[in-house]
Amino acid sequence: MIKIENYTKKYGSILALDELSLEVETGSVYGFLGPNGAGKTTTMRLLTGLAKPDNGKAWIMGKQVGIAGEDTRSFIGVLPEEPAFYTWMTPREYLRDYAGPLFGITGQAGVKRADEILELTGLSDAANRRIGGFSRGMRQRLGLAQALIHEPHVLLLDEPVSALDPAGRKEVLDLIVSLRGTATVLLSTHILGDVERVCDVIGIINKGKLILQERSDALMNRYALPLIEIDFDQGLEGFVQFAEKIPVVEKITCENSTVRLLVKEIEQAQKELIPALANDGILVRRFQIVQPSLEDIFLRLTEV
Repeated sequence: MIKIENYTKKYGSILALDELSLEVETGSVYGFLGPNGAGKTTTMRLLTGLAKPDNGKAWIMGKQVGIAGEDTRSFIGVLPEEPAFYTWMTPREYLRDYAGPLFGITGQAGVKRADEILELTGLSDAANRRIGGFSRGMRQRLGLAQALIHEPHVLLLDEPVSALDPAGRKEVLDLIVSLRGTATVLLSTHILGDVERVCDVIGIINKGKLILQERSDALMNRYALPLIEIDFDQGLEGFVQFAEKIPVVEKITCENSTVRLLVKEIEQAQKELIPALANDGILVRRFQIVQPSLEDIFLRLTEV
């Protein structure tokens, strides 16, 4: 379990975290979402001990982070957004001779574990290539291998698939799903579709504050507003000006000839919008009520 109470962190005059509190249940995959600069990476740095909070406390597996005698590193695996390596080494050498021994995995056990993790993360074919020639995606895979080398109880993953192609992303996400129940995973990402796919609980951070924490299966029911999509052949601008004045319309976005309207009450919205579409000068190709996505909720709550 991961528990954070009132984490506060400033960098100069910039408030990166503002009394952030959250809990990650044991064995769950927690999706940690937020716009750039919201405080996700700062939270990860504080949990790993790479930085200290100005205020607040955190516990991992019952041990308080940053307290002498309460070492949490032995049961945490960490993948930073930009993992760093000894570039003259090969992945096999790095895991066998450096990452493994940090956790007491040496000798034949170290050789065996390195090969297991290389296979698990899709790096077996590149096991004897110099890391210096790796793409960012391959470095990300090696970073995940390093995080998993000691079979940690807790994984802190900062943008673990951002540099991977679709096939590689699927492989890594499938691996994360397979860890559910055996490891507690805090997954920081901006890829909303990945969060919907693998996470049990979703937390959204904005301007250093947690503005939402909800189980993914209940999130849509609690926070999703009805969504109307309309495709126009003509008359879009005039219709948007009209729709902006309707109280039940929460948010309007336009993309090319399509208007998307988040509304508070679907029946009232239809009652007010449909007659306006019959006006002279308006030609509509499609009027459809659609299922909102996690992206719709995210953008509305973070006011992007």
